Amino acid sequence: MPQSPAPVFEAADDVSVEAPVIVILQAEGLPLGPRAAALDAAMGGIVSRACSAPAALSECGTCIDLVPPRAVSARRVVVLALGKADSLTAFALAQAGGKLGAHLEDKGEDEATVLLDPIEGTSLAAADILARVALGLRLRRYRFDLRNTKPVAAADKTWRLQLVGAEKAAMDTALARVNAVAEGVEYARTLVNLPPNHLHPDSFAAHLEPLRDAGIEVEVLDAAKLKELGATALLAVGAGSVRAPRLAVLRYRGEGSSDQPLAFVGKGVCFDSGGLCIKGGAQMFDMKADMAGAAAVVGLLLSLARQKSPVHAIGVLGIAENLPSGHSLKPRDIISTLSGQSVEVFDTDAEGRLILADCLYYAATRFEPSVIVDLATLTYSVMRGLGSIFAGLFSTDDAIASGMIAAGETVGERFWRLPLDHAYDEGLKSPLADLRHHAKDMEDGDAPYAAAFLRHFTEDRPWVHLDIAGKELAGEDRPLGRQGATAFGVQMLEEWVQASRKDA
Repeated sequence: MPQSPAPVFEAADDVSVEAPVIVILQAEGLPLGPRAAALDAAMGGIVSRACSAPAALSECGTCIDLVPPRAVSARRVVVLALGKADSLTAFALAQAGGKLGAHLEDKGEDEATVLLDPIEGTSLAAADILARVALGLRLRRYRFDLRNTKPVAAADKTWRLQLVGAEKAAMDTALARVNAVAEGVEYARTLVNLPPNHLHPDSFAAHLEPLRDAGIEVEVLDAAKLKELGATALLAVGAGSVRAPRLAVLRYRGEGSSDQPLAFVGKGVCFDSGGLCIKGGAQMFDMKADMAGAAAVVGLLLSLARQKSPVHAIGVLGIAENLPSGHSLKPRDIISTLSGQSVEVFDTDAEGRLILADCLYYAATRFEPSVIVDLATLTYSVMRGLGSIFAGLFSTDDAIASGMIAAGETVGERFWRLPLDHAYDEGLKSPLADLRHHAKDMEDGDAPYAAAFLRHFTEDRPWVHLDIAGKELAGEDRPLGRQGATAFGVQMLEEWVQASRKDA
């Protein structure tokens, strides 16, 4: 994959005398711990003086860069501020790690020892603190680069970081999880970052092959099989492209997991021109990322498999291109679906819900899951309604919805619950078909109408619909990633799966 090599994290008992860079994790208002105090003494009090400024440590993620005297072999000492101890969270630590990664990269450093002394006032375990900092650093380190001349990523060295301050067994366990999560996020980011001539319905299966190494079964249904099944909605969306749609099934079953799986369904529109209801040029520029829901499902299953999580998870991906041609889906077409319900089509740029209709029904009837979760960059209206802070969440189950919102707050992928009410069904009535595929007034809250439409294909299974439109790409560098794909949803769902498993 065209990305920087993953950093290598190792638990260590103490700071090596050969460490070229030492990073001290320090909370505001607390004295230096024993290891940091010993280093400060060797440096003639430079560390404590730098930390004594009133606001020096108040903002989590601030990096104070120090040059030690000759008596200390390290060429650089960095104090990473953590803010107040009682305000430390997993997300804040990850962001601090991301800022540290950016700082080290700016200074040209690729090897460091991260030092944590006990922090009074936080409930977080030492291994978890170090692991979350490591996660943020790794996520910020990811770089996607396809340039043939002077490729930056190809020249990147592998970063090596020693982590000091936690018991080795606990540290190894925590690192196994965060490295698995990071790999899932990175893989999802790469899928979204790939240009549409590299990732499309004909090539998507090849990008799923590496998942087999992690113990994930991969099955790809081609157009002939979809026609045989009756997945007419998925086929109709992709009819305008020379590349026929596919449906991909991913299956991971951890040791000791339940027979009944969790099902995750992803919208995988590799490019969305809008079809015959074609988008304007500015709207079309980022439409290679309209498969971010499918990418998030891939990243989630990879993260679960890499840490050998004892869960049973299914991924169903609806893969297509929505392009205009003489074969394209047309407004006022009436199409059948895998469920047998007929749908009257209006705006061909509302193609995602047609794909999900077949995929949701397929997941519900083939696997009979305990829960179905779908992710899709589905509607402009959710972006208008919630802005850049939250993604939309619709659910038939209050407990699951609450758990996912809490998981999102933990990792910094925030969701706001929106209404899923049968009153919206009134707007989906058609005189000619079982359903119309969106409300008559296209400005009338399309996101809840889309969710109401999708519910008709879930077979009354507990279900969550995540509308992540607008969250798939970042226009500028952020603490946990560079400009480009975000893999939004991978971390939240991994956190939710693990929290649900512990609560069971």
